[in-house]
Amino acid sequence: SNPFEVKVNRQKFDILGRKTKNDVGLPGVSRSKAIKKRTHTLLKEYKEREKTNVFKDKRFGEYNTKITPEEKMIRRFALERQQNYGKRNIYNLNEDEELTHYGQSLAEIEKLNDIVDSDSDTEERGTLSAELTAAHFGGGGGLLRKKVSSGQQDEEEEKPKSRKELIEEMIAKSKQEKQERQTRRESTLELTEKLDNDWKEIQALIARKHPKSERKDGEVEKPKPDEYDMIVRELGFEMKAKPSERMKTEEELAKEEQARLQKLEADRLRRMRGIDEQADKKKPSHMSADDLADGFILDKDDRRLLSYKDGKINIENEEEEKEEEEEDEEGEKEDNENEEESEEESAIEDEEDDAADSHSDLASDLESEEEASGNKEEKKHKTNKNESENVEELDPKREAAKSELPYTFAVPESYETFKSLLAGRTIEQQLIILERIQKCNHPSLAVGNKAKLEKLFGFLLEYIGELATLDLPELRTIDKLVLPLYNLCQMFPEAASDSIKFILRDAAHDMEEIIEVKGRATFPGLDTLIYLKITSLLFPTSDFWHPVVTPAFMYMSQLLTKCRITTLQDVIKGLFICCLFLEYVSLSRRFVPELINFLLGILHISLPKKQAQGYTVVHPFTPVGKNLELLLVCDKEDLESWQNHNLPWSIVTRLKETSRTEINHIRLSCLALCFDLIKKCAVLYESLPSFHEIMHPVRILLTQHVPVNEYPEKMQEWYHSALKELENKVKHYTPLICEKKKPVPLKQYTPKIVKVLEFGRKQAGSKKEQERKQLIQRHKRELKGAIREIRKDNQFLARMQLSEIMERDSARKRKVKELLGSLATQEGEWKAMKRKKLKN
Repeated sequence: SNPFEVKVNRQKFDILGRKTKNDVGLPGVSRSKAIKKRTHTLLKEYKEREKTNVFKDKRFGEYNTKITPEEKMIRRFALERQQNYGKRNIYNLNEDEELTHYGQSLAEIEKLNDIVDSDSDTEERGTLSAELTAAHFGGGGGLLRKKVSSGQQDEEEEKPKSRKELIEEMIAKSKQEKQERQTRRESTLELTEKLDNDWKEIQALIARKHPKSERKDGEVEKPKPDEYDMIVRELGFEMKAKPSERMKTEEELAKEEQARLQKLEADRLRRMRGIDEQADKKKPSHMSADDLADGFILDKDDRRLLSYKDGKINIENEEEEKEEEEEDEEGEKEDNENEEESEEESAIEDEEDDAADSHSDLASDLESEEEASGNKEEKKHKTNKNESENVEELDPKREAAKSELPYTFAVPESYETFKSLLAGRTIEQQLIILERIQKCNHPSLAVGNKAKLEKLFGFLLEYIGELATLDLPELRTIDKLVLPLYNLCQMFPEAASDSIKFILRDAAHDMEEIIEVKGRATFPGLDTLIYLKITSLLFPTSDFWHPVVTPAFMYMSQLLTKCRITTLQDVIKGLFICCLFLEYVSLSRRFVPELINFLLGILHISLPKKQAQGYTVVHPFTPVGKNLELLLVCDKEDLESWQNHNLPWSIVTRLKETSRTEINHIRLSCLALCFDLIKKCAVLYESLPSFHEIMHPVRILLTQHVPVNEYPEKMQEWYHSALKELENKVKHYTPLICEKKKPVPLKQYTPKIVKVLEFGRKQAGSKKEQERKQLIQRHKRELKGAIREIRKDNQFLARMQLSEIMERDSARKRKVKELLGSLATQEGEWKAMKRKKLKN
């Protein structure tokens, strides 16, 4: 209503259609609203800033309108009783059960009726009696009248007893009770001793065992044991865990194995020399009852034992034994050290046994001399017979011991020694020899054993190569020798890898020299191929890079690309390398282009001589030449009589001696192997994106050029299975296509319309930019409003604080005025009284 409190917000320009909200403002009204709002909110918080107490109404159902007042009262009463009951009955015991202590009820003990007697030494304790209380603490007249006897109750006029009389009566009574207790205790002890003696007399009668019939009649059925008791008994009788022996280390196992082999070797040598086992055992010497066991002699007894042969003293035994030992040493040079050790041990044991048996006490010597004098003649005849029988029994034992393998071996120092050690032995014996060499010369037993066994790995590799280069290669022997080779490789991987790398390096240099001299390479011998096979067995072939397998991989790929195919042996060797390739990449699935090219070439040389169409043949195969029909078989009889067999390695060495029919069969077997390898390659490389492009030449050659109908049925099965694997694979990629683009429109001359949102301001280029700017503007506006409100809040609080200070100051001034006024009034009254006195 007041025009001075109205503010008009004028606009610079009047815009048609725009609605204005704040044309007219009321600053006074808005200010009063703000002050009122701050009074209810900010001022309230300011006044309660240092107060932490809060009143919470926890009455049940106070603000719940759905519950009636009667229900509220009932529920509140129940909650109150429940809370009080829980606090009051925490330590309450069950009233139904009666608790006892040493057979007496706790309720009776708590009555405290016993009299305390300080003079007694017994354990009977109680509370203070009424007489004691009355005597010491003054029981009063009523207490004295209570304790008067029943006979004197009628005499009400009698005088009460004095304090002195009561104390004397009480002392006499306590002494009497003490004496009664003493007599009762003595009588109890006497009765206890008597009862013990009577019990000992009748205990023997009670312990007498009754017969079974009486026992059965008198027995009462025992209750079955509880499950808990049974479990407790089982746990009591259960086996407790015992500590097991610790695992032995590798060194301890090697020492035990060496000791075992040395013991077996000593037994073998003893059997070979014809020494009886029973003779080596110690015979128990006669000991008299008076022997003090101190008649030992430290010196050895070097006396020789007499032996008889045909009734004469045998002097030539020593010479014969020496000759036999020399022959044994010549026959087994490799075991010299072990034999000498075992001889020394056996000699020491014999001397100790003789010394132990020859020394005994004096009485036993005299008795033995008397017995020996009477039985000399009988013993002579018996010894002659026993010796002849022992010689006959020991001869086959000696021969068996000589033919038996020694149990201990030294590591050979050279390849010739190693070769002579294995020469003439069966494969089982060779494996046993190699195993015993490893066990007797374990690296943990001596310092130089590691270097010796590393040399042994090289010797074994060289021996395998020599077996492979024979006219009839011993492939079974080589197969068995791979196991000790693998064990040595696991023990010494670095030495094994160096040996294999050295062989591969030599083979690669030889191939390069042949290429330089002849201009073309040839496939290596069987020994190199076997070394490549052994490499795959000794080392992991799935690694991305390996110091041994990677060079072998490169060498095999060079063999398939640089070695010309001129004979059927080259085809067989090349197919063997293809098999090795598949074995190498079976886990890693690495793509080998040389493998696919070689199989394509094998199919090419099995076709009639004509120009290749639809596929390309790469080196070492040529589209034209003299070896194009190396695997072509035209004889129908040979085709019909062919049966699929694995190609043995012996064919490589004796191929010239075979007939034409066998050669044709070998060609067909090579072709069947080629089909099988193509099938395996299809399974191996099916996940490659370019699988169809890689196998496209092989598929064309199989479908368009191979004369399937001429081959036998088994060959046709191989062919169809390989072709099926190639055709059933799905493409794993989409072919590349040019990217589709929108056509470029023609240039138009229509004007570009830009939307102007607000006159005189720059507009952003895009809608997102405009929204971003609007958000920034809104944030600025809100920030300014928040700062303005905070400033007004601070001003409001400052006014409130100032008003509080002013109120405190005015109250203080008012109180000071009142004090000064009262003081002035008192002063005036005092002066008036003083003036009044002076007047009087």
